[in-house]
Amino acid sequence: MALPLEFDPGLPLSLSETSLAFEYGPGVFGPEHEMRRLDAIRPSLLDPQCSGPDPVYGIAMDVGRESEREMLTERMLLFGAVVYAAGRLGAEPVRSQGHVHAIAPHSGWSPPEVFEIWSGKAIIYAQQWADDAPGRCIAVEAGPGDQVVVPPGWAHCVINADPGSEMSFGAWCDRQYGFDYTGVRAHRGLAWFPLLTASGGIEWQRNPHYSQSTLEQHGPRAYPELGLDAGRSLYRQFVDDPESVMFVAEPQRAAAVWPAFVP
Repeated sequence: MALPLEFDPGLPLSLSETSLAFEYGPGVFGPEHEMRRLDAIRPSLLDPQCSGPDPVYGIAMDVGRESEREMLTERMLLFGAVVYAAGRLGAEPVRSQGHVHAIAPHSGWSPPEVFEIWSGKAIIYAQQWADDAPGRCIAVEAGPGDQVVVPPGWAHCVINADPGSEMSFGAWCDRQYGFDYTGVRAHRGLAWFPLLTASGGIEWQRNPHYSQSTLEQHGPRAYPELGLDAGRSLYRQFVDDPESVMFVAEPQRAAAVWPAFVP
């Protein structure tokens, strides 16, 4: 039996009741889900030896309608769908490992990523650099229907902020996506670790392997400078106007925006 999403992504998708996966509706294409195992993300956790759900999350890269498949390929765009397990990873909530997007050969840029939460409660954490000085460190709390943009070159991860339930989201990515873990793993994680409190909330602990930094926390915002419409799902925006998300595959289109950009 399939479970409905809390937010309509503009695609007939539903959550599997038995696994960390989506069920594809009529006219939707998508791959077999890849299950991200706990061992794969241990290097960036506060306690690499912790126990927790395994797999941690399921991911389907390259999802869409058959009617848009050719256009997605031509435009070097990729739409991903991800579902996170409930639970905790030691003292931390369920999350991905931190990474920076590798340079996409076709554009010469580290691509941005646009997230849209479909169910549950999420935090998108991002920092400017994966160097000793991490620069600005920002945590954005988001719920169903909220959109969050991580700009080019920023290290980031996605967190399931509610240990009592699964969390799911979609994301626009570059078709030549790749992950660079070098800087994050060299510093034994990102600059701030999310910790679960006794009441189920989140508090943050600074990673001492970076120089001093301040964590900024806020909710989602609109992105008029990128032309995104917070009132429509990300996939629907692409269908209505394919140019509206082309800054993902061609970050140079927003070159004037990125230097002062705040997720």
